Formats: sequence, C-alpha cells, structure tokens
Amino acid sequence: MTTKLLLITVSGRVQNVGFRYATKKTADKLNIKGFVKNTPNRTVYIEAEGEEKSLNKFLLWCYQGPSWAYVENIKTQEAPLQHFKNFRIL
Repeated sequence: MTTKLLLITVSGRVQNVGFRYATKKTADKLNIKGFVKNTPNRTVYIEAEGEEKSLNKFLLWCYQGPSWAYVENIKTQEAPLQHFKNFRIL
C-alpha cells in the first residue's frame, strides 16, 4: 500500500459545471484526501493524496469528470506527501 500525492491540473470545460463538487464526492468515496479549486486560467487544480490504487481510479474519473464537463487535457505530477486530513473544496 503506497501512499502518494498527485498534483492534477484539468483543462477544458471544467468550471461552472459542478466539477469541484463531483470531485469531492468521488474523492470521499475513494478515501482520497486533499483539495480541489478553480484557477484564474479556467482550469481546475487538484491535490489528491491516497493509496495508489485509489488514486488510479480517481485519475480515471478526472479524465471524464461530471456529465456537464468536457475534459480536454490533464497534467499530473507527484509531490511530497502533505498528510491531508480530509478533502476540501477551496
């Protein structure tokens, strides 16, 4: 069981479509900790920390997002663990 932190940037039609709320719901279901927020450049930024298997499922979900979203691109990178206590919408 390897715990990782992924920094995820999602671009496309991802703001004003319920993306952050759906992200939190998905993260909570998969026991992912961290946060999601909108950025000024119209992307969604996520820091997601959890077990590798759960992160893989979470990332797959990010490629689709909620039904109103249209995901064009995702960038990810690993970062040092932050030991988040929960998953929040910022």
